[in-house]
Amino acid sequence: MLCWSPPKAFSSGGSVISLTRLGHLLGMAVEELQCIIKRCQILEECDFKEEDFGLFQLAGQRCIDDGHVDQLLEIIQDEKNKTIIKSMGWNLVGPVVRCLLRNGEEDKREDCFLMFDLLLKLCNPKELLLGLLELIEEPSGKQISQIILLLLQPLQTVLQKLPNNKAYSVGLALSTLWSQLSLLPVPYSEEQIQTDDYGLCQCCKALIEFIRPFVEEVIDNKENKENEKLKDELLKFCFKSLKCPLLTAQFLEQSEDVGNDPFRCFACEIIGFLSQIGHPVPKIILNHGRKKRTWDNLEFEEEDDKQLADSVASLTYLVFVQGIGIGQLPMVLSPSYLLQLNMEHIELFLQRTEQSIFSKGLELLENSLLRLEDSSLLYQYLEIKSFLAVPQGLVKVMTLCPIETLRKKGLAMLQLYIDKLDSQGKYTLFRCLLNTSNHSGVEGFIIQNIKNQIDASFKKTYNKWFAGPQLISLLDLVLFLPEGAETDLLQNSDRIMASLNLLRYLVIKDNENDNQTGLWTDLGKIENNFLKPLHIGLNMSKAHYEAEIKNSQQNSQASTCKGVCSVTVGGEEIPSMPPEMQLKVLHSALFTFDLIESVLARVEELIEIKTKSTSEENVGIK
Repeated sequence: MLCWSPPKAFSSGGSVISLTRLGHLLGMAVEELQCIIKRCQILEECDFKEEDFGLFQLAGQRCIDDGHVDQLLEIIQDEKNKTIIKSMGWNLVGPVVRCLLRNGEEDKREDCFLMFDLLLKLCNPKELLLGLLELIEEPSGKQISQIILLLLQPLQTVLQKLPNNKAYSVGLALSTLWSQLSLLPVPYSEEQIQTDDYGLCQCCKALIEFIRPFVEEVIDNKENKENEKLKDELLKFCFKSLKCPLLTAQFLEQSEDVGNDPFRCFACEIIGFLSQIGHPVPKIILNHGRKKRTWDNLEFEEEDDKQLADSVASLTYLVFVQGIGIGQLPMVLSPSYLLQLNMEHIELFLQRTEQSIFSKGLELLENSLLRLEDSSLLYQYLEIKSFLAVPQGLVKVMTLCPIETLRKKGLAMLQLYIDKLDSQGKYTLFRCLLNTSNHSGVEGFIIQNIKNQIDASFKKTYNKWFAGPQLISLLDLVLFLPEGAETDLLQNSDRIMASLNLLRYLVIKDNENDNQTGLWTDLGKIENNFLKPLHIGLNMSKAHYEAEIKNSQQNSQASTCKGVCSVTVGGEEIPSMPPEMQLKVLHSALFTFDLIESVLARVEELIEIKTKSTSEENVGIK
């Protein structure tokens, strides 16, 4: 039978309950709890019913809610109630923790902390573990870090008291903690790191102290089979931490006071833990991707291919760019071998769209390339998938990234990559990017690089890849219009101007009699595939835009040239512009056509002069 019934509302029938009656109602929770305890005192622990547990929790929670924390504490401290508290007390952990987290409950905090400590000492650690993990899983937003910071130390104490199956329990706790922490936004700027609004930085620091005793336990008892399982759980958590938050985390400028950067400190500790439990940096980085097994645990080995690519990429960045643990790597590794190790991770970084992640790919690529001498990277490396995927990833950064500094960094890294390749490698990469970039500006950039290589061949050492038949094959991809005379000349203006400048340079530099580049042999095809269609296209485009300018001037309505001067960004059409802006765009297009036409005229003039001069020389020789 119940010893109490829920209190009725404080007012009934319009009349207010007296203070005496109110005091009686508030005291009912304590009386009910005492009634339950008195009944349970005469029972053996095995005779406690599920109903008793529920009533104990409800009465205890009402004691806290009604402000009788001091009386509840006395009940828990009473030695006669020790068996009951040991069996049922874990049900009070939730209400006590929620009371500690509530604002405006400062007067109860000291008693609540005393109660919490007693419950941790008296209650079954297995039941406490489940209760604490449920509490950690409950909150969202900024409350996640608050409850984690409050419960980490108690959780550590409970785990250390577990008599057996500790590895599983530690793994469960670490998985729960990581799942909650992964929901928190990772601070990006130095200001955000310092303010730490969501408490992630504080949690990372506290987590290190939480894990440390378990790492030490593994080190001290290496032969213990249970500790092998514990090592696997710690290994999984370290790799999860490398992925979140460290994959996204930004690091402050390196300084003497490393302690100012919470993520750097966290990364140093995680990498240190990995080494201590038998997985130092060289073992992870040098063995990643090999066919032989890297991990002792088969389950972890299977997880490697699916889940750990981000983690190993993050570790690689930390080692090579941030310099954390780099001293563990052998000094004998060649720069080209290190680049090969890193390219798979760079490719992964560049595939991501988050600025905080793909920017790390740019940094890691720069770090790897700067170790190499110019023109020292053999063309055979381009047979490895990542060595072609990375420059294509750089093209995406250059053309799609909304941040100008990163677009420029992507361009600089592509140029650096080109500089490190040998001649055949450069040639192969140029062909690849001309076929795949589908961007006029990028193609113009590649064509300019082709010109630079031809120039170097003229001025320094003859280079068969940028002269003769090999060059002619490459020029076939450069000196043509993709859609003939109907090619969008405005859209392709960067490519067309670069192609014309290259052709002008070749005509000036290479005499018809020498024909080192093979240009003069292929001149007829160039005229048919490039120069003549370009003439026709220019005439069509100029006539079209001149007509639109005339129409726009006659009619100020924006709809007059709708579709002619609309602007697209990423394939999305921007709404029509005002007439003044439309006219400006149309005139700008005409200016571009005039510029192309002037260079084209100069190229044809040079060709005529060169061929005429060669003919006269040949006649004179005869």
